[in-house]
Formats: sequence, structure tokens, C-alpha cells
Amino acid sequence: MNNSLKVSRNISKTIIYIVCIFLSFLSLFPFWIMFMNATRSTFEIQQNSIGLFPSKFFMSNLHILSGKSFNAAKGFINSMTISSGATLCAVYFSSLTAYALVAYSWKLRQPFFTFILAVLMIPAQVSSIGFYQFMYHINLTNNFLPLILPAIASPSMVFFMRQYLVANLSLDIVNSARIDGAGELYIFNRIILPIMKPAVATQAIFTFVLSWNNLFLPLILLTDSDKYTMPIMVSLLRGDIYKTEYGSVYLGLALTVLPLFVVYFMLSKYIIAGISLGALKE
Repeated sequence: MNNSLKVSRNISKTIIYIVCIFLSFLSLFPFWIMFMNATRSTFEIQQNSIGLFPSKFFMSNLHILSGKSFNAAKGFINSMTISSGATLCAVYFSSLTAYALVAYSWKLRQPFFTFILAVLMIPAQVSSIGFYQFMYHINLTNNFLPLILPAIASPSMVFFMRQYLVANLSLDIVNSARIDGAGELYIFNRIILPIMKPAVATQAIFTFVLSWNNLFLPLILLTDSDKYTMPIMVSLLRGDIYKTEYGSVYLGLALTVLPLFVVYFMLSKYIIAGISLGALKE
């Protein structure tokens, strides 16, 4: 009986591993094709769009990309400035708002949280015209601030952070710190934020990726080519009316995606730690 039980468990684990490997392959395969196509010529891509091995046209694609006014360094700096600023603002102030909803008991706490959930139902595109007009009247077009400061109000992140604190924060810790004479900001910065590391890392990845890939708002707010982000530069790689250099387009996409991999691998350990903590919590 015990042997049969062990055999069934081993079979179950094997199936799970096979499914996980297959899903990992499906997730990574498009990126592999993109990186391989970045080293291939337009003719090779048109003949066979799926190339599993690198070719010898990387430098020629890079030369074509540079000739199309694709300034990867400037686009990287602009995108990194906007994405990093938006991520820091969103993570810190959303965590602060969530902490206020959990740690403080005030009369309008539940209506305020309900209002935040209601804002989630409003699509961002609905307010984009009014937002652009407002930025235009206060002379903030061609400026990074309209793409960074609105991240302070992130309803979805406030909801996520609140749910995390409700499940993981003991108010006894907060009350003990207050009795010891600690200030509210000191408690939040030194006690609450370390507790929220897994949640902060998860939301930081999502926010950074969304901000980095954002094309709509930067495209209508930024008209100066010196302030273009990476997605805008990639969207302009259309070639002339006779031919599109697909190799250079894939290379531009690859350069755009690389920072996202770096950010994910930097913060993924905190996500894994948070999952482990949740699994051990009674």
C-alpha cells in the first residue's frame, strides 16, 4: 500500500514538473524568437519568421537602427526616469494609504475605501483628453512630471496593499512602537515597509513594466524627440514605403525588453519569499 502511494506521488510530481517546464517554455519561447530575429536579416525573417538560432546580421541591424534616429541610450534614460519615478511614487504612497486604511480607525474609512474601489472602474482613456488639456494649460507638456506624479494615486495598488496588510500586519506591533515613543512616519518607514517587502516587490514589478511599456500617454504628451521613450522610438520604426527592416525592428524590441528582465530578476526573490511566508503562516 505504501509503495503504491509513493508511486502515485512520484507520478503526480512528474506530471507537475512536466506541466511547469512546458509552461516555462511557452513563456520564454516568444522572447527567444525575438532575440534571435534581432540577429537576422529582413530577408531571412520574411522567408522564415521563426528562427531558433542566431544569425550574423546583428551589427548591420544595429547600423540600420542607428540610421533611423533610434537613440537607444537616450530612450533608455528617458524610460528609466519615468518608470523609476512612477514606480517609487506608486509603491510608497499606495503603501502609506493602505497603512492608513488598516492601522487607523476613523469615521470615513470604509466609505473612502469604497470610493477607491469605485475609481478602479473608470478607464484611464476616458480622462486622457481632459488630462492632456489640463497639462497643456499649465505648460507641462513635453515634461516627465505628468507621467510620474499621477502614479501617486494608484487605486489597484492601494487595494492590493491593504489586503496584504490585513492578512500580515499585527496592530500590536504598531501599538508597541507608539508606546515606545516612535513617530508615525518612523513606524511606517522602519517597521511597516519591511513587513510589506514581498507586496512592494510584486507591485513594483507590475508598475515598472506598465510604465515602461506605456505608449498612449507619452505619445500625446511628448512631442520633443529628445524626450521620447523606448516604446515611442520602437513605434516609429516603420521603414519607408518600399521596405521595412524587420531585423532592426526586432532589435529595437529586444533593447526595450532587456531592462524588464533585469528588474524582474532583481525583485523576484522577494516574491518567492512572500509566497513562502504565506505558505508557512498559520
